[in-house]
Amino acid sequence: MNMTVVWIACLIVPLGFGLWAQMRVKRTFERYSQVAVRNGMTGAQAAAAVVRASGLPDVEIRHVEGRLSDHYDPRNRTLNLSADVGQAASVAALGVAAHEAGHAIQDARGYRPMRVRQAFVPVAGIGSNLAFPIIFIGFLTSSLGLVNVGLALFTAIVLFQLITLPVEFDASKRALVALSDGRLLQADELEGAKKVLDAAALTYVAAFVASLAQLLYFFLASRR
Repeated sequence: MNMTVVWIACLIVPLGFGLWAQMRVKRTFERYSQVAVRNGMTGAQAAAAVVRASGLPDVEIRHVEGRLSDHYDPRNRTLNLSADVGQAASVAALGVAAHEAGHAIQDARGYRPMRVRQAFVPVAGIGSNLAFPIIFIGFLTSSLGLVNVGLALFTAIVLFQLITLPVEFDASKRALVALSDGRLLQADELEGAKKVLDAAALTYVAAFVASLAQLLYFFLASRR
């Protein structure tokens, strides 16, 4: 097998896909960050409304530094929103804020894929720290055993990213339903929020594809 072709297919193509996905989410977010919502509600206010309508009184909304660093932390049940989302009254802000509120709803409802994903966090963390060094040392010392250990750890990363996909897709679905049912966005605004969330979802798909392709490349290279 021509490893140059494998290298291009498994590393360069997924890298290009990932860069394209990142640029798309950035452009889409910036575009709809310029579209003000008619009700004047900020992302934090929208997230609070979604959480309240779902009957989750113990979820705290906090400010977090950074750009597009928004996330839900199930350990302390907090919605952490950046200034571009929490303090902004834009279509993009409400879409992202409602998405994070969707994760809080998943947590409260015991959404199984989210539970499985949380269980994988420690294993994926170990894989992220050790997989590449072990694989590299294995190739350097021509030790197939070490390479296999590294591949097993890398597989944990791939599985974690695979499990992340339904969690993220479902959170976006819950967000759009909540924004619509709560009349937080009008129909044309809702379409803009959907475009933002769809673009963000592509980044998770790209991350999974890249990791899977890297795993395949290292496996094939180790079997030559």
